[in-house]
This record gives sequence, structure tokens and C-alpha cells, in this order.
Amino acid sequence: MGGTQTEREEKVSLELSEEILQSMEVGMAFKDYNGRISSLDFHRASSYLVTASDDESIRLYEVTSGTCLKTINSKKYGVDLVCFTSHPTTVIYSSKNGWDESLRLLSLHDNKYLRYFKGHHDRVVSLSLCSRKDCFISGSLDRTVLLWDQRAEKCQGLLRVKGRPGISYDDQGLVFAVAFGGFVRMFDARKYEKGPFEIFSVGGDTSDANVVKFSNDGSLILLTTADGHIHVLDSFRGTLLSTYNVMPVSCNSTLEASFSPEGMFVISGSGDGSIYAWSVRSGKEVASWRSATSDTGPPVIKWAPGSLMFATGSSELSFWIPDLSKLGSYVGRK
Repeated sequence: MGGTQTEREEKVSLELSEEILQSMEVGMAFKDYNGRISSLDFHRASSYLVTASDDESIRLYEVTSGTCLKTINSKKYGVDLVCFTSHPTTVIYSSKNGWDESLRLLSLHDNKYLRYFKGHHDRVVSLSLCSRKDCFISGSLDRTVLLWDQRAEKCQGLLRVKGRPGISYDDQGLVFAVAFGGFVRMFDARKYEKGPFEIFSVGGDTSDANVVKFSNDGSLILLTTADGHIHVLDSFRGTLLSTYNVMPVSCNSTLEASFSPEGMFVISGSGDGSIYAWSVRSGKEVASWRSATSDTGPPVIKWAPGSLMFATGSSELSFWIPDLSKLGSYVGRK
């Protein structure tokens, strides 16, 4: 009996289903923010999470124990977007002060700036790090996409775009996507200067691109837009597989969505602060959660790598996990 029970527990812990998704609720929340959370990121190979907030703070959390390890203030520059590098206590972040659009490489361990990356002339609205190399790309309202090497202060490449760019590397770091104006453009990271090798349409949605992401296996692309549309495309053929609709967001906000680890589900925020989940296979909504906070606007949202958990950030940071008391039918299934 003990072995059977263990096997069932492993099944619950490893396989995400609609039932598990529907059972998820806030397991822990941090409510000590004095401003709205503008960005959050999970480290790929550790249990760390980092947040950036309008209260000009960067906070590092240990997810397993649910503890805030460190708070670093960026009063001079402000902070908007934040991403982990390959190192679990080193991040790259963009400023939010309106007078300095530099990106910064920051050691959270000793609160030291390791490098400044200067090149943009307006707010950075998209940031993506290459998982295989010390490279990253940034997209700005100055209508440029810059390619960087973490070891050099000057950008290694520049692409001009005709709109607000959403950008993302794929998981292998071989391809990156740039979205604007109703299309997703696919670039070979080694030959980007030759232009896109594929251009995919997103069905006439020409509203501002917000977030672009690849599924972990690279087979799907997710694009959110300011009009409240979440598009899922086949990354090889460019076929538009499904479009989900939520409340639109303001021009100063970003609609964020995230694939579950195996790419079977999409979770997204909404302009009214709510959260939704859809099945990629059926295209149907499978779960929704109304905003737990009184503020409106889309929460930032990311699924934890390889885990049955996602995090949301609004005026507070919330970790969402399955409610095991609701999973009796699933555990008992043979």
C-alpha cells in the first residue's frame, strides 16, 4: 500500500491536469510592497525568484522556504523589468526614472553594479536572456531592438522596428522572435543581420505587442497584445492555433501570459486584474480567478520552471499552488 500511495503522490506532483489547475489557490502572499510589482522572474536552475516594484525595490526570494532573502533599493534609477542571468544572484534590470534608459547588471549578493549597458533612448519594454550564452536582447519604445553580450557595455547588434517590440529567445538560444504591428518575425541568432527567416501573422491584431514567449520545447509561441488578445502560434509553421481574449490594458501597462512547463496550458493576467487559464489543446478556458486585490490592471504572471506553481505580482506577490483537499478524485484514480 505504501508504494502505491507514493506512486499516486508522484503522479500528482508531476502531471498537470485541468483538475489540478482548477484547484490552485494562493498558498502564500507577501503584502509588504509600497507599489505595484512591475516584473518578476524565476531562476531556471535554482529555487530563487526576483521581483521589481514601483516602490523602487528589487527583492530576492527563496521559493521553497517562502522567505525574502534580500531587498535592494534602486532609488536613483528606479526599476521596471528584471531578469536573472545564469547566476542565481545576478540580475539585469531596466530603470524607470524617465531620464536614464540604461540597463544594469547587478550582483544581489553584494549589491554591486557589474556593468552598465547604454544604447536605448526611451523606456525598455521587453527583455530576454539567452539560456545558453551570456547574451540578451532588449526592446524599447525608441523602436529599436538591441543585442548584447553581458561582458561588453556596448550593444553587439541593432534592429529597427516600426512599433513597440515584444521579444524573446527560444529555450535553445538559437532563435529569437520580435513582434510588432500584427506580425511575429523569427530571427536566427547567429545571422540576425540578414533579417527574419520567417514572418508570421497573428490574424490582423495590430495593437501593440506586449509579451512574446516560447514554450519550453520551442514548438509554440505566445503573444499578448494591448487589446487583450493572447495568441498561440505554431513556431515552425506559423499557424495561429488559438486566440484568447481578456480585458484590454492601458498604454502604460503590460499584459503578461505564461505557458505551463509542458506547454499544455496558458495562464494570463487581464486588464481588470483577473487571472485566466486555457487549454492549448482544446482552446477552451479551464479556470479563472478574480482579482484578490482591490487594484486593477494586469498582474505580472509566470509559471515556475518544472513545478506545480505559478506566481503573480500586483500590489502583492502571490504564490499559487494546488489545494490538495480538492484533489481526492485525482489521487484515487487508477
